Amino acid sequence: MTLIREALRDALQDALDRGLEAGELTAAGGAPLPPVSIERPTRVEHGDYASNLAMRLAPVMRRAPMQIAEALRRNLVPPPAVSGVTVAAPGFVNLRLDDAWVAEQIGPILAAGERYGRGSDLDGHHVNVEFVSANPTGPLTLGNARGAFAGDLLSRVLEGAGAAVTREYYFNDQGPQVRNLGRSVLAIVAGEPVPDDGYHGAYVADLAADLPEEVLQASRADDADPAWAVGVWASERIRAAIEGSLARLRVRFDAWTTEGSLHRDGWVSGALERLREAGHLYQAEGATWFRSTAFGDDKDRVVIRSNGQPTYFAADIGYLAHKFNRGFTELIYLWGADHHGTVARNRAAAEALGHEPASIHWLLIAWVRFVRDGREISMSKRSGEFVTLDELLSEIGPDAARWFFGSRATSTGIDFDIELAKRQSSENPVYYVQYAHARCASILRNAGTVRPDARQAGELLRQPAEQALARELLRLPEVVSDSAQRRETHDIPRYGLEVSALFSQFYRDCRVLTDDAPLTAARLALVDATRLVLANALGLLGITAPSSM
Repeated sequence: MTLIREALRDALQDALDRGLEAGELTAAGGAPLPPVSIERPTRVEHGDYASNLAMRLAPVMRRAPMQIAEALRRNLVPPPAVSGVTVAAPGFVNLRLDDAWVAEQIGPILAAGERYGRGSDLDGHHVNVEFVSANPTGPLTLGNARGAFAGDLLSRVLEGAGAAVTREYYFNDQGPQVRNLGRSVLAIVAGEPVPDDGYHGAYVADLAADLPEEVLQASRADDADPAWAVGVWASERIRAAIEGSLARLRVRFDAWTTEGSLHRDGWVSGALERLREAGHLYQAEGATWFRSTAFGDDKDRVVIRSNGQPTYFAADIGYLAHKFNRGFTELIYLWGADHHGTVARNRAAAEALGHEPASIHWLLIAWVRFVRDGREISMSKRSGEFVTLDELLSEIGPDAARWFFGSRATSTGIDFDIELAKRQSSENPVYYVQYAHARCASILRNAGTVRPDARQAGELLRQPAEQALARELLRLPEVVSDSAQRRETHDIPRYGLEVSALFSQFYRDCRVLTDDAPLTAARLALVDATRLVLANALGLLGITAPSSM
C-alpha cells in the first residue's frame, strides 16, 4: 500500500511547483526552498493531516504565511482520498480524508496481511546493530536488560522498514575482569575467601562446583597462569548462559565478536597502521597517540601505552574497521549513558578511517530504576547484589518485560514497577493491548456463518467510532517508517495502546453481530483488520498476540 501521507506530500509539492511556474509564488533572490512536510494535527477538528509549509516558505518568499497557504490551496489537486482542504491561522494547510475512502482501506489492509505496516524506506541498507555487550563475568542483570530490549526492538523496526540487519554482541575477553573471575572461582575451590576485587555472587560458587578437573589441572601446569586459565573457562560458561537468557527473552544475535579476536586477526594493528599512514598518529611521552582533536574531540587519545600494550580504544578502532570491512552501510551502537565520553573519540576514529560520520550512530541508554513495593532494587555484579534477567522473566514473563522496556525512548530513564508488570488488568498496558487482540479473535470466532467482508465498508462504516478506528489503523505504516527514520521505537507501544483504546470505543458504541448481514460483515472486516494491526504491532515488539485470555 502507498502511504497516504506520501501521496499528500507529493500533491502539496506539485501545488508548490505549479504556483512557482505560474508566478503566483516566488522565492526572493532564488533562495532554496524548504522540503514539504506533512504531519498529523493534534486536534481532530483540524483534519487528518496538516502542513506548515507556508510558514516555512514565508521568510524565503517574504510574504504572509496565510497568503502563501491560500496560494497552495488554490494550486492543490488533492488525491481522491481527500474530501476537503482548508487553511487555518497562522498558515496551516489542513487536509481531511474522505470517510468512504478511509473505510475502503480495510480491504487492502487485510489483503496485505502480515506485511501490513512494513515498508521499503531502508531497502538496500545493511545495518549492524551492536547491543547488550555485557562482559561475561556474571549473569545478565536487570541493569543489562534494557539494552537487550532496545537493540532487538530497533533491529525489528529497521527490518520492518526494509533494512538488512545484523545483530552483534561484543565482549571483552582480554581484560583484568576475566582474570579476577578466575581468581574468584579458584579461591572458592581452595576454600579461601574471595578477593575483595573479585566476584562474590552465588553464581561464582556454582562455577567453582562445576569446574572440570581437566581445566583445574591445566591451570596448575608450570607454565600456566591459573587465574587466567580458569577465568577463560568461566567466562565462556557465562557467555553461553547469557545467550540462553537472551533466547528466553526472544533476543537472538547473528554475530558474537571478542576483543581478543580483533587483536589475533590483525584488525587492531591494521587499523592503526592505516591511521599512521594517513598521518593521524604521533609519538609522545613514550606512547602512541591518535590525533583525535583534528576531528572534533576535546583531546588526543593514547592508542599504544608506553609499555607497548594497546588501549581499549585501540580495539574500538579495530572494531570499526572490522565492521565496515564486512559491507555494512550503517553502524548503530547502543551503549549505556555512562559511555557518553567515548562517543566523540570513536566518531573521530571512524572519520579518520575514511567513513562518513552520518553512517555511524550511538544511542545512549538511560538508567533503569527497578522498584518493588515502592522500594528500589540495587544492582552490583561485583558485590553479588543483583536480580538476574532470568529471575525477572520467571516472575513476569518476556511479554511484560519487553513492553515495559520498549515503552520509553532510550534516552529517557525508566522506573520499572515489577508488581505492575505482573498484573492482569487494564492497569497493565501490555495486558490491555493483548486483551484487545484476544477480544477481536473471540468476536470473529463467534460470528457463526457470517464472514468478514470489506467490499461494502465504504458505504456502511460511517459511524464516528468506526471511522476513528479505521483512521488509526491506517497509521501503522507511518509509525513504523517514522520509528525507523528516527532510530527510536517507543511510539510503537504507544500506537498499540491507541488502537486498543479506539477498538474499545468501537466495541462499546457499535454492535458487531447484528441482524443486518452486510453491516455485520463490514464490521467483522474492521474487527479483523484491528486484530491484524495489533498482531503486527505486537510482532514488531517481539510480543505474543494471544487469541484468548
